[in-house]
Amino acid sequence: MITQQEFEAILADTSKRVEGNLAWRDDEDHSPAREFRVPVASEPGWPLTLIGWWNPLSRKLSYTLRHDAAGRILGLDLGPVTHQNPTSERLAGTHKHRWMDEYRDKHAYVPGDITAEWDDPVAVWEQFCSEVGIAHEGSLRSPVFQEEMPR
Repeated sequence: MITQQEFEAILADTSKRVEGNLAWRDDEDHSPAREFRVPVASEPGWPLTLIGWWNPLSRKLSYTLRHDAAGRILGLDLGPVTHQNPTSERLAGTHKHRWMDEYRDKHAYVPGDITAEWDDPVAVWEQFCSEVGIAHEGSLRSPVFQEEMPR
């Protein structure tokens, strides 16, 4: 578990970075989804992982910043998704989750800084990293989707 103050310190830390090129791979549990998981390096050594998930059939894309002890502390969901906040407010479409002591990762809001769509994962990645303050020292290519050929 982390406190709000710790979350804000993580977010404010400008040393956060993802090192190397990222490759999407099959999500064995959710075919035909593609995913990647990569550690986030930082000078304080925050125990963080970044997770990307993309499904062309459901038209969904997610990027998640995960803390080893607290779970998801920041997330972005795009596509035809819905979310109900603990306050009963319902959101449809693109929304962000941001750690709050009271609700943990369960409260979401509609972001104004994500303009790319679910089907442009690289542009969304760049916007997400910019908002979260993570430098990516490498590249991310668009995921490849091959539909099965009819027999």
